[in-house]
Amino acid sequence: EGVKEIADALKVNTSLTLLDLCENGIGPDGAKEIADALKVNSSLIELDLGWNKIALEGVKEIADALKVNTSLTLLDLCENGIGPDGAKEIADALKVNSSLIELDLGWNKIALEGVKEIA
Repeated sequence: EGVKEIADALKVNTSLTLLDLCENGIGPDGAKEIADALKVNSSLIELDLGWNKIALEGVKEIADALKVNTSLTLLDLCENGIGPDGAKEIADALKVNSSLIELDLGWNKIALEGVKEIA
C-alpha cells in the first residue's frame, strides 16, 4: 500500500534524484508499482530496491521500465531472488538502456548462466 503512494508521487515528481526502499518487503507487486513510475519519471538517478523479495516477476517489471527510462544511473537489486532468468531480463533491458552505469545484483543466485547473460 505505501509503495503505491510513493510510486504515484514519483510519476509527477521532477526533483527527487535518490530513492532508497531497501529492505521494505515491497515484493513483486511493489516492484510493478515502482516500474510503472520509472517509465514516466525523468529525475530519479539512484534507486535502491535491495532486499525486497521482488523475485523474477518483479524484476521483469523493472527490466521493462529500464528499456524506456533515461535518467536512472544506479540501480541496486541485491538479495531479491531473481536467479539466472531475472539476470537475463536485466541483460535484455541493458541492450537498449543507455543511462544505467551502476548495477548491483549481489546475493541473487544468478549463477554462471546469469553472469554470462549480463556480460
